[in-house]
Amino acid sequence: MARDKIHYAVKNALVNDGWTITADPYEIAYEGVNVYADLAAERPLAAEKNGRKIAVEIKSFVGKSQIHDLEGALGQYLLYERLMRRTDPDRKLFLAVSDTIYEDFFTLGGVRAVIEDPPIPLLIVNVESEEVVQWIN
Repeated sequence: MARDKIHYAVKNALVNDGWTITADPYEIAYEGVNVYADLAAERPLAAEKNGRKIAVEIKSFVGKSQIHDLEGALGQYLLYERLMRRTDPDRKLFLAVSDTIYEDFFTLGGVRAVIEDPPIPLLIVNVESEEVVQWIN
C-alpha cells in the first residue's frame, strides 16, 4: 500500500501529541466493502480528548490540481465516514493536511465553503517539526 507523502510526519505528530497509533492502515469493512483509512489512534488519558478514538485520512495535495485532489479527498472522506458510522460509530474521522496547504488552499473562500458546510474535521500538521498545529472539528 502506497503511503501519502506526509504520512510519517502526520503519524509522528499524533504520537508527539500523546496519541497511540492503533492501526496503520485502519481497515473499514462493511457488507462486502473494504476500504482503508491511513491511521487509527486513541488517546485514553488526556482530559481534553478523554477516551477519544480517531481515524485519519492523510492528503498532501501535491497533484497537478489541488481542486482535483480536493474532489478525491472529499469522496474518500464521505465514503469512509459513512461506513464508519455503521462499523465504529465512536471513532471520528479527520482529514489531515499540512499547515502550508491549509494556509495556502483551505483558507480560500470556495474551499472553506465546501469544508465548513457540513463540516469536515481537519487535523493540521507542521510536517517539518512533526507537530499538530490545529484540530478543526
